[in-house]
Amino acid sequence: MTEVAISRLPEAPLHVVEIWSNPQDVAQRFAAAMGFALPAMGLSASNDRLGLMRFEPSVWLAEGDVSGLADILAENGALTEIGGGVVRIRLSGAGWRALLMEAGVFDAEDPNFGPGCTAATLIDHVNVRLHVVAEDVCIAYVPASYSRALLHFWDEAGKTLTA
Repeated sequence: MTEVAISRLPEAPLHVVEIWSNPQDVAQRFAAAMGFALPAMGLSASNDRLGLMRFEPSVWLAEGDVSGLADILAENGALTEIGGGVVRIRLSGAGWRALLMEAGVFDAEDPNFGPGCTAATLIDHVNVRLHVVAEDVCIAYVPASYSRALLHFWDEAGKTLTA
């Protein structure tokens, strides 16, 4: 059996950050205020209070303290709270990549998909966001309405994985 642990994480403050206009100006304001640059497509970046994950060309998922972000965005974007609509699921151990290949369409086994990388994909026809936080840990962001079904699916699929 390939080892994988699946656990639902506690709720956390999650927000969508969208930039509609003047992205270079917003990026400069963000870096000056937060001490790190907006992450590029498919990557994450953080400081000790805020993490950003970029899944779309002009959209980031923010986890943590977003105070000041609305002012940074000003009229160039929006900050929208989504914490209650998303469940965070921690996949850890040597088998997390194989587990994501079950009913998934994204190549989670690609060695370039490593710590700091993000991806948006479909698993069983549902949008799932992935964030690799360590070689043996990936956090999946799943719509709350589908989380029980996906947890059950992953629990069952995890029993059949072989090394």
